[in-house]
Amino acid sequence: MAVRTTIRELKNQIGETVELRGWVYNIRSSGKLRFLLMRDGSGIVQVVWFKGNVSEEIFAKLDTLTQESSLIVTGKVKEDKRSPIGVELDGVDLQILQIAQDYPLGPKEHGPDFLLSNRHLWLRSQKPHAILRIRDRFVKAVRDFFDQDGFTLIDTPIFTPAACEGTSTLFETEYFGEKAYLSQSGQLYGEAAAMAFGKVYCFGPTFRAEKSKTRRHLTEFWMIEPEVAFNDLDDNMKLAERFLEYTVQYVLKECAQELAILGRDTTKLQNVKAPFPRVSYDEAIDILKRKGHQVSWGDDFGAPEESAVSEDFDRPIFIHRFPAQIKAFYMKHDPQNPKLALGCDCIAPEGYGEIIGGGQREEDIDVLKKRIHEHGLREEDFDWYLDLRKYGSVPHSGFGLGLERTISWICGLDHLREAAAFPRLIHRIKP
Repeated sequence: MAVRTTIRELKNQIGETVELRGWVYNIRSSGKLRFLLMRDGSGIVQVVWFKGNVSEEIFAKLDTLTQESSLIVTGKVKEDKRSPIGVELDGVDLQILQIAQDYPLGPKEHGPDFLLSNRHLWLRSQKPHAILRIRDRFVKAVRDFFDQDGFTLIDTPIFTPAACEGTSTLFETEYFGEKAYLSQSGQLYGEAAAMAFGKVYCFGPTFRAEKSKTRRHLTEFWMIEPEVAFNDLDDNMKLAERFLEYTVQYVLKECAQELAILGRDTTKLQNVKAPFPRVSYDEAIDILKRKGHQVSWGDDFGAPEESAVSEDFDRPIFIHRFPAQIKAFYMKHDPQNPKLALGCDCIAPEGYGEIIGGGQREEDIDVLKKRIHEHGLREEDFDWYLDLRKYGSVPHSGFGLGLERTISWICGLDHLREAAAFPRLIHRIKP
């Protein structure tokens, strides 16, 4: 009797007769042979059918199959060193569940707009499948890292009453007679949770109403945001580099096949080992001027500047102590130089730019109130946040890692829309 299994498990079942359930990836003919490429979500395997080994009825059925038709196949697993997965099947029996008609995605090249419109089907192809498998393994590594390090997961709300990262990029909605906004970050709630649990992280979707068409922006993306009581800026950078080393090295170990499908050169990823170089904002300005960039002290860095600073290094780098004037209201100023904020950005190599932003938070209630007013925000919107500075305030810090940006870098993608199953862009909300 055939054992029901998955393609991923076939390497452990050589010599056995098994049952697979899945879809046609491709099929070709050669005389009395039919070569069926079948996928089941866990992988792709070739099933070889010889006319002399199966009934005329089964062999005739094979010629009715089309791409993405669904089927149940019974076959015997045999070793094949030429196969990407090391095995293939000798077909024995076939049950067709549905014949797909006029599948719109063929082997020819399709433009990005067409592929985005058919994203619900494009996910079945090898490249997006590999990317999303890598994303899945990266997420597992994230949770494992924080579990092993004693963090508590805290889920933060999507509906929020006030801005966290500036009022110009908020999605506003009506909330039972009041205004509410889709979350830009879980950070403020993470700070509250850190005062209760010490070490916490939140992990969920965030939203920015940026009218940006660059390859580095989505309107909906996922963020991983740890927050730790009693950590200063240096502690924060050490946590971030340990975190990146663990997660990237895990993906390299677990996803070699998927990275190979993408044609990813992994040598730069193998260098993602702590410690990462630290470059102050002032040093970065000097580097940029030396390389011919027209920058002035106080300017924020965009993609060209981040790439120029990082290109001399073989691993991610930290740029730290930015001008306070370009950072958020909650960022603590450097006691040694109040014009600077105790913040840091982690810049990925190979031109992928900022993947982490974070820093030390202001713990003094009077200073924080002043900053809220300086940024044109209403103090009453942050009454609960100010409470954290009234009842046992301590130094604390955290960071946010953009999941799609990080996956884009790991996979070597041209656009981070490929790093989301169903990306949300300024002119696209379907499918």
